[in-house]
Amino acid sequence: MGKRTRIINDPSDLVPLLLAFGSEVHKRVFEELCSDWRTEKDLVGLLGDERGVQRSLVLLKKSGLIETKWKMPKPGESPEKEYHSSYSRVQANFVCSLEDLSELIYLTSMSDDEIREGTERIEELVAKGNTSLSNLSRELDLSQAFIRGSAKRAERLAVRGQRIELSREEG
Repeated sequence: MGKRTRIINDPSDLVPLLLAFGSEVHKRVFEELCSDWRTEKDLVGLLGDERGVQRSLVLLKKSGLIETKWKMPKPGESPEKEYHSSYSRVQANFVCSLEDLSELIYLTSMSDDEIREGTERIEELVAKGNTSLSNLSRELDLSQAFIRGSAKRAERLAVRGQRIELSREEG
């Protein structure tokens, strides 16, 4: 299959992309998915890091860099999801302030512990029905770029236009 180019129109899409290539495990998972279709079990067998593989798959899905299909099981076995990289190139097509870009890059360098409190606060407000990006920005006194980037990084949040929602995807 010919590889495609992933076009990034929103600067917050850089957050999961930079995170996906910010660790050795994530990079190796992506490289394996470039070469062939692999199940999560295959990847854990190759790399030996179950939590790292799971996190990598979440980040790569959020980045839109992998596709999924069901593997046909042998008789008596359960079907498993297989993953494969969708893209081999990226093209960034956006304009943003350097202030927003610096916040997004800083967000990617923060540890999970450093970002946890803010992400949990966003999740609480969204669960209570406050899904508007501008309302969340006002209430939390954070930039919209930072909130969008945080939501793109968080496993339980999803960005839908100008709204932040609880993610409907299974882990």
